[in-house]
Amino acid sequence: MARLADYFVVVGYDLDKRGGSDGQGRILQRFPEKDWEDNPFPQGIELFCQPSGWQLVPERLPPSYFVAVLTDINSERHYCACFTFWEEVDSTQVGLLDLHSEVDEDDDSGSAQPEQLFAPRSLVLVSRLDHSEVFRNCLGLIYTVHIDGVNVPLETLIGNLLTCLIPIAGGSQRTITLGAGDRQVIQTPISDSLPVSSCSVAVLFRQLGIINVLYLFCAALTEHKILFLSSSYQRLSDACRALLAIMFPLKYSFTYVPILPGKLLEVLSTPTPFIIGVNSFFRSETQELLDVVIADLDGGTVTIPECVHISLLPDPLLHQTQTALSMVLDPELEVADHAFPPASTQPSTLKIQDKEIRAVFLLLFAHLFRGYRWCLHIIRIHPEPVIRFHKAAFLGKRALSEDDFLMKVLDGMAFAGFVSERGPPYRPIDLFDELVGNEVERIRLEEGDNHKMMNHVKELAEQLFKNENPYPAVAMHKVQRPKESSHLQSRHTSFPHLDEVTVQLFIDHAAAKQKTAPPIVKAEMKRMVPSGPPLGGVLANSARRLEVVRNCITYIFENKMLEAKKLMPAVLRALKGRAARLCLTQELNLHVLQNRAVLDDQQFDYVVRMMNCTLQDCSHMDEHGIAAALLPLVTAFCRKLGAGITQFAYSCVQEHMVWTNMQFWEAMFYSDVQNHIRALYLEVSENEQPSSVRNARVQEHGALEIASEQRRLWPTLSKDKQQELVQKEESTVFSQAIHYANRMSYLLLPLDTSKNRLLRGSALGDVESVSNSYVTNSIAGSMAESYDTESGFEDAESSDVANSVVRFINRFVDKVCNESGVTNEHLKALHAMIPDIVQMHIETLDAVHRESKRLPPIQKPKLLRPTLLLGEELMMEGMRVHLMPDGREETSGALGGPPLLPAEGAIFLTTYRLIFKGTPIDPLVGEQVVTRSFPVASLIKEKKISVNLPMDQFIQEGLQLRSSTFQLMKIAFDEEVASDLAELFRKHMHKLRYPQHVHGTFAFTVGQSAKMAVEQKGKDKNPSLKTLSKNLVKSAKKTIGRQYVTRKKYTPPTWEQRSSLQSEMDEDEISVSEEVDQTSLTLSSTIKSSDRQTMSSVVERACCRDYQRLGLGTLSNSLTRSKNEPFRISTVNRMYTVCRSYPGLLIVPQSIPDSTIQRISRCYRQSRFPVVCWRSSRTKAVLLRSGGLHGKGVVGFFKSPNAPSAGSSQADSTSLEQEKYLQAVVSSMPSYSDTGARNTLSGFTSAHMSSSGKWGSIRGTGRLSTYNADVGNRLSGKESPQANGGPSETHFLRPQRAYLYIIGDKSQLKGAKQDSFQQWEVVPIEVFDVRQVKASFKKLMKACMPSSVVVDPDTTFYRCLQESEWMCLLHKVLQVSVLVVELLDSGSSIMVSLEDGWDITTQVVSLVQLLSDPYYRTFDGFRLLVEKEWLSFGHRFSHRGAQTLASQNSGFTPVFLQFLDCVHQIHLQFPMEFEFSQYYLKFLAYHYVSNRFRTFLLDSDYERIELGVMYEEKGEKKSQQVKSVWDYIDRLNKKTPIFFNFMFAPEDGEVLKPYSYISNLKVWDFYTEETLSEGPSYDWELVQGKQEQTEEGDRPDTAAPTSQRRIVWPCYDRRSKVVPDAITKLLQELQGLEMELGQVSEKWKDTWDKIKATQRSESKLESRGSLSSSLLMSSNLSHHRRTQGVYLKDSMVGSAINLSLDSEGSSSSAPTGGMSGRPSTSTLYSQFQSTESENRSFEGILYKKGALLKPWKQRWFVLDKTKHQLRYYETRQDKECKGVIDLAEVESVVPGTPTIGAPKNIDEKAFFDLKTTKRVYNFCAQDSGNAQLWMDNVQSCLSDA
Repeated sequence: MARLADYFVVVGYDLDKRGGSDGQGRILQRFPEKDWEDNPFPQGIELFCQPSGWQLVPERLPPSYFVAVLTDINSERHYCACFTFWEEVDSTQVGLLDLHSEVDEDDDSGSAQPEQLFAPRSLVLVSRLDHSEVFRNCLGLIYTVHIDGVNVPLETLIGNLLTCLIPIAGGSQRTITLGAGDRQVIQTPISDSLPVSSCSVAVLFRQLGIINVLYLFCAALTEHKILFLSSSYQRLSDACRALLAIMFPLKYSFTYVPILPGKLLEVLSTPTPFIIGVNSFFRSETQELLDVVIADLDGGTVTIPECVHISLLPDPLLHQTQTALSMVLDPELEVADHAFPPASTQPSTLKIQDKEIRAVFLLLFAHLFRGYRWCLHIIRIHPEPVIRFHKAAFLGKRALSEDDFLMKVLDGMAFAGFVSERGPPYRPIDLFDELVGNEVERIRLEEGDNHKMMNHVKELAEQLFKNENPYPAVAMHKVQRPKESSHLQSRHTSFPHLDEVTVQLFIDHAAAKQKTAPPIVKAEMKRMVPSGPPLGGVLANSARRLEVVRNCITYIFENKMLEAKKLMPAVLRALKGRAARLCLTQELNLHVLQNRAVLDDQQFDYVVRMMNCTLQDCSHMDEHGIAAALLPLVTAFCRKLGAGITQFAYSCVQEHMVWTNMQFWEAMFYSDVQNHIRALYLEVSENEQPSSVRNARVQEHGALEIASEQRRLWPTLSKDKQQELVQKEESTVFSQAIHYANRMSYLLLPLDTSKNRLLRGSALGDVESVSNSYVTNSIAGSMAESYDTESGFEDAESSDVANSVVRFINRFVDKVCNESGVTNEHLKALHAMIPDIVQMHIETLDAVHRESKRLPPIQKPKLLRPTLLLGEELMMEGMRVHLMPDGREETSGALGGPPLLPAEGAIFLTTYRLIFKGTPIDPLVGEQVVTRSFPVASLIKEKKISVNLPMDQFIQEGLQLRSSTFQLMKIAFDEEVASDLAELFRKHMHKLRYPQHVHGTFAFTVGQSAKMAVEQKGKDKNPSLKTLSKNLVKSAKKTIGRQYVTRKKYTPPTWEQRSSLQSEMDEDEISVSEEVDQTSLTLSSTIKSSDRQTMSSVVERACCRDYQRLGLGTLSNSLTRSKNEPFRISTVNRMYTVCRSYPGLLIVPQSIPDSTIQRISRCYRQSRFPVVCWRSSRTKAVLLRSGGLHGKGVVGFFKSPNAPSAGSSQADSTSLEQEKYLQAVVSSMPSYSDTGARNTLSGFTSAHMSSSGKWGSIRGTGRLSTYNADVGNRLSGKESPQANGGPSETHFLRPQRAYLYIIGDKSQLKGAKQDSFQQWEVVPIEVFDVRQVKASFKKLMKACMPSSVVVDPDTTFYRCLQESEWMCLLHKVLQVSVLVVELLDSGSSIMVSLEDGWDITTQVVSLVQLLSDPYYRTFDGFRLLVEKEWLSFGHRFSHRGAQTLASQNSGFTPVFLQFLDCVHQIHLQFPMEFEFSQYYLKFLAYHYVSNRFRTFLLDSDYERIELGVMYEEKGEKKSQQVKSVWDYIDRLNKKTPIFFNFMFAPEDGEVLKPYSYISNLKVWDFYTEETLSEGPSYDWELVQGKQEQTEEGDRPDTAAPTSQRRIVWPCYDRRSKVVPDAITKLLQELQGLEMELGQVSEKWKDTWDKIKATQRSESKLESRGSLSSSLLMSSNLSHHRRTQGVYLKDSMVGSAINLSLDSEGSSSSAPTGGMSGRPSTSTLYSQFQSTESENRSFEGILYKKGALLKPWKQRWFVLDKTKHQLRYYETRQDKECKGVIDLAEVESVVPGTPTIGAPKNIDEKAFFDLKTTKRVYNFCAQDSGNAQLWMDNVQSCLSDA
């Protein structure tokens, strides 16, 4: 029984203390005046009566009522029912108030006061029971009696109220009366554990809605702060009550204040969680709360701040709960769409709805906590049960260990309370226990079926309703209410002062009566709590895997080691699965006898490896109990090391997180204690029972059942018996604590005690746990308390280890012993024992450690030595390492096939490469050799990593190395490699990667010892080579003369900062001023006679050969030639004084003198002024390149001449000269001189020129947007959009086309005005800078070579590729190039003037030439293009490639690689237009960063001359080393067709216009492929050498029958070698046959040319179309990211001759006989009959002028009409053809004029010229008649075609 009300209080307005605006309340009277002993009077009631503050009001307000809740220090809740009404304030008192009021109030404030003021008065009931309605009635009655003057003393009412006793629970019904003719019936709830909610929950859902309340629910459970706002106090109380009701069975244990007074608002900034209600009057003050979830009940909103993350229910549950709630709250929703909705789908009444909602939440908790009783550990039964919850096991079994919400709930205070309240197995049970115990199965079955679930909800709701309202037919209440409007009467008597004595008499009388009454004994219904079905996690695993694990263990224990070794990799893979790990622990258990299993070395090794693998995947929580199952095993398996020394498995499995997690040890300890206590009571019961029953019972009794039974018996036992049981339990716990102290020391003390595992940061860094917060400090913290003195050992070495372990164990022991009630004496004893246990263990370990070192080392595989290049030397001997798998799936076996990595081998550092060579760890591929290597120069990122080897418990130091040749090495150093050796390796690698000077690169240092001798000879033979640079510089100084060196104004700005070669350069920074006399600068006068021959090599450079081919001028007659040629070769830069980064000879307009050029050059960045680099042979339009403009040049450049000049006169003259220069370019164009009219684009668009926008933008989205409607539309072909992202048909440009377009950088051209009278037009585009290329390349590398296996769907290959934006950059370069090609093709000239003119400009200019001119798509042409545009025009290879120490910080920026990728894209789209194969491009891509050749070193021709690199190749031809990549390619091309594209069948003069949209671009397989069998195939000698060795090795086995099949692995073999394409295969077979027949084998190229020629002639005869159509019948051009799968190939391919060609030169289709129906197949054999004789249509002797600077030679010429070619031989008898002129390329045959060196005494008319697309051939016949004959014959040949 309990008092209905503890205190009755009258609170009034305190007139004495009225200060300022806020008044105060004070307690006028309280009853009883003495506190109850069991329930002291709560403080601060006056604040809660008027939560918004005490105020006087001008009119009487209606009475109000609400219930506030106060929580006392024992966390008991007191319900304060406040009834407030308003009384007049006596005017005299108000007068007094005025006197008291502040002096500083204004005078008029007094006069404004109303005549009448009302003060609040509150009647308050304080109770521990929550009967809100009863309190409302009682207080209402007291008020009614007072106001209506009922004739009953108020003292009687209050006395009766305070003495009324009612039961707390039990479902009884009490009628009470206060003695004023009233009657009330109080129903007590049946169960006091279920909350009473009346209809508050339903109201809360109506106010806020389902989702909002769920958010609040989850926030409350996960301990967030929640604040309710409403203008009604009663609603605040109800909402808070409702939130607590739906949290049942959890109880809220933090601050709970449903109504918070305004004076206490600072409580809201408390750091702890709370649920608080505040009047919305104070809303503004809640605005700045950053971490509080605010629910506005009136507005129906819930606001969650950004910084608060609320974990919601796990997914299926959340959805089910929402559905159920919506079915309860809005049943019409389901049938809203029905055509015939049922008549009644009204929601239940509020009271019933309230219970239905609570039922939904009850089911939710039953679902969340199902099976929780199976994870309770009972560690003491007597005197009181002590119970712990095993969180990790619960999460593991429920497979929810990842779930954020449940983790937080289980860690929360509410759940801790839940365990201690509901843990005990023998107690009264309620609805929730029933649900969890008996209805789990039903809940599971209802999951999918909403209607079944609703039935269940309704059943539960009924029970909940019955609990609150046990007696439905209640006798009528009878309580008087005040008369209507009585509170508005003008005069009220104020509430009287009550007589304390009378009330106290009532109270004393009742107390006396209670003493004499017999005590009410209500039997508590205690019983065993049902546990529900046990939790069983569903284990998904294949039986095959478990079989493998079982077999392997059987093999190990049967000593079949070879079998076990084979299975081992599969077992280690299987152990990733949980079932296999559990299976392992069970199987190992079977082999343990009496806690011990002695193994031999190899068995021990295997068992330990399996244990490590099993533990490796366990989290530190060990939610699946695997570490727990292994714990007894690691102390059981052991091996004998020597006399009396045994090594246990635990010394080898210590490296795992789980052993340092305090929570794991606690859970293990508790579960063991529980088992022992269970055994203790089973023994007791066994002694009293016959054995037959005994065995049956042992099986069925769990610990909780036993505990329940024991608790039931406890009261019946004698005191002694009770004492005995308590002691037994206590000593059980104590003995387990000792046992665990030992176990922990086993797993925490390392074998080598000098290394402290626990002191490593890593060990405890990741542990997140509540009980564990102090572990870290104890272990890694200072060693303040030392245990040395106690345990009597002094060993400095190990004391820190010992100390930290002792501390860890002490913490553990303290915690578990305090929780499980171990006596203090025992605890002290334990603390004394622990240091000794640890010390003893350290001593045993020392012996074990000593002995284990003596074990013979495990046989490690032999280190394989790599093959080295000639001149490549080892810098360091091989170090044993493991090559770990990275994120590429092929090597790890994820795509089928055995895993090639991890592999064990050695890493070698040579002067040129970094090489790993080894064998895979997996025994199934153990005999394969794995090689991974890359040039040291291509290393771009190196970082230290720590690697966990799969076979080994230790974490090894490792390195992760990335190379720009798209190779990634993750290596882990073997334990035999000392760490300083690894450090040395890194230092050496850095030294090689970034040499001090370019001389330190491999291209220079290669084979140095041999080279010295060669150099000496070289110097004697040709002294001018090495000294050229000095002579050049000296003669430049002489020529220019000292007087002009003073002006240093226009030196190129970045040069000083750039180079470390400061030796001569400081004096070389010469800027030529305008006054230099031109005549003194001619080439002949400048260079001394001894240097003339050197200058001829300058002339032979790529540029000149190309200029001559293009008809842009030759040097031989450049000084004396006629002035009608529009361009000339200028030698103005031959001393590199005008522009350091340009070549010595440049093409400029004929009319521009050199002095002008020097002035113009200053306007451009790096002095890179516009020069011509290509001219179209058809339209004669030219392509110019230059750097961007300097800031000051821009305005002058584009300013119209009549605008007032802002700058000095000199600047003005320069801009005029620039215009003159551009005009000269325009005038050179035939179309300009033809038309004479000035139809430029700008004629009518100049006004819009400055409007911004991007066109063909290189940065934006890659779409063409226009910079002004007109030009843009015409250029981008908006009218007829074309698919290839380039501009559309060219005729749009014709009507008003500019003669010259300047492609400029948009940011540079801001504010530039277009002049309407100029013939040029500026196309501003946005350029990406090199930083973007650098960043993009980094991301591309990560995409193509991920360092770890991709798990996150956001980091898949294609996603990363997209994020790298590499394809966008390619698209932009190609787009601009195609635009330029279109414009050139339409006859406009183009000047590309971007950035400094050496990165993007070079890319664009090179691509434009490649697309426009077929010559550049041949071997010679492409070489020439790269030499001319990239090398001569100064692309900064050293700087961009970060080749030396100086450029290390600039980082690696692959501008050239980007160009090669663009070429690769074009090659894919036009596979028949290129003479070279894709392999050729990859070869260049590899060697441009490898530094094996000197070709791509240094930044400009100037630097190459300075170092004497430029011409030395000529002098040193005889040396072994090939220094130029081009020479190497030439040599290789003669031997093998690897670089040749068999599909080469160019169309005449074809201009290529590739698609440039990203969808048309493919990822270059150079980035993704790798060949682990031999490493990169670009160092040809190494790969070839290997091939021969293997073939020889294979021969002896030929006697045995060998399979015709060969397996090809996707990333191991090089497919082009193993499965060559048909043509290469046939050429190889042919060569083989020739060798067998002893013939001199013909070069492959000749054979191919013959076949092509005969095929062409036959197809001509058959008129069956050209070679291309017949060869491409079955060409397979598809490309995949990485070709996957296994190819099986029959080696007898020869039977089906198949010419299916891949663009790679390697066929990826099986032989298909694609040409089966075509007779032309026979042409392959026609090469064996010489058909030459029939094909000689006309022949004779002609003189032919050689190439540039070569003499005239006499040759025998044959005109072949069939093959359509002009061949020439040394003599008539000669079979070897010297050269072929393809008549398809001939443009015209015209009479010529004799040139220098022509044969003497021959008629002028005997000369004639043959003009082809590539060059002009000069011929001379014996006489004029003969010449005419030749011309006619050739002409007829051309017209026939």
